Amino acid sequence: MKNNIDILILSAGFGEGHNSAAGNIHTLLTKDVASSLIDPCALASPLINEAIRHFYRFITTHTPSVWQHIYQSTERHDFANSRMPLMRKPEALLGEIVAQSQPKVIISTYPLYPYFLERIYNETNPPQAKPLIVTVVTDSMLVNAAWRKAPTDFWLVTDAKTRSALLHHGIADSKVIETGFPVHPRFAELSSVTAESSIKPFKMLYFPTAKRPHVRRISRELLDAGGEDSSLTIVLGRNTKKLRRRAQEIEDQYPGRVTVKGWTKEVPELLNSHHVVIGKAGGATVHEALAASCPMIIHHLVPGQEQGNLDLLRHLEGGCLADQPGDLAACISSMLANDASQWRTMKRNLSRQARPAAAHTVANFILSKLKPHPKP
Repeated sequence: MKNNIDILILSAGFGEGHNSAAGNIHTLLTKDVASSLIDPCALASPLINEAIRHFYRFITTHTPSVWQHIYQSTERHDFANSRMPLMRKPEALLGEIVAQSQPKVIISTYPLYPYFLERIYNETNPPQAKPLIVTVVTDSMLVNAAWRKAPTDFWLVTDAKTRSALLHHGIADSKVIETGFPVHPRFAELSSVTAESSIKPFKMLYFPTAKRPHVRRISRELLDAGGEDSSLTIVLGRNTKKLRRRAQEIEDQYPGRVTVKGWTKEVPELLNSHHVVIGKAGGATVHEALAASCPMIIHHLVPGQEQGNLDLLRHLEGGCLADQPGDLAACISSMLANDASQWRTMKRNLSRQARPAAAHTVANFILSKLKPHPKP
């Protein structure tokens, strides 16, 4: 950690949205100012952190209703006045880091860190001037109390509806800034398939979860509903070892129509070049689809935590939920009927709300807070 940095960015590995937002902001800020990106949980307790992450991924994938109860219980938790045992080391380490680096601005993409910072600066002896705290909210529409009650100077939010939700809870208008979700800066440089584009072949992009049996069922349902003039790209990501064999079975069963990818950095390009994306309702994936104006079908929803992301897609009329057998086929058939009139409408709806340059918006907002204000 370098001394006297301008900006400290804090992330956590519990869900892709936190890391994605933090990384994309850091990519832009580091070009202009001294900035550092850290995950205090991973740095302070790497083994415990990895165990918690594994538990989080397992329970949200295989028993989402259990996670819903855990998530909803946080609405009643007093984060300001209670220290969670597993977070004591990350909080202590964060205190050491801010004392050493003395940042002018701290950006958090994880809702608990502002509470840590409040205690750290209140308990510092001798007292230190508290830097500007900016919280980047990675949830949409339904914002958990951990975000809403955070002791922060600004909340940066994904959309107008989410902003309204925070204002409804009594947060000052001037403190809630609508920036969009900070997707990768490459989204701002790419052109997507347009509503007037040909749908032959109808290109479908599929991000499976770790549930092994679902890869074959969902892939077959999509390809059969799309017909011979459709193709499917399956991106396995971190599930490559677990799912590769099953995905290759689909590739063999539908020759010339299936492309299987493992871990890839080409997500912006893939979303902009495909007609529809099928994935879970995580904040990063939903907002990346929105940035590319790519209609989305949700095949897996974590209740509570991800409900707001689905609600946003429905509000924009650019996506739907299809988490039961047969639902995906019905969605694809509806999209393609009458020369894909529904798909074209969804595409136009998303195009009007897309914010592919949101990371630039966030970076510019932060940089504006570093500029010295002129003397009166």
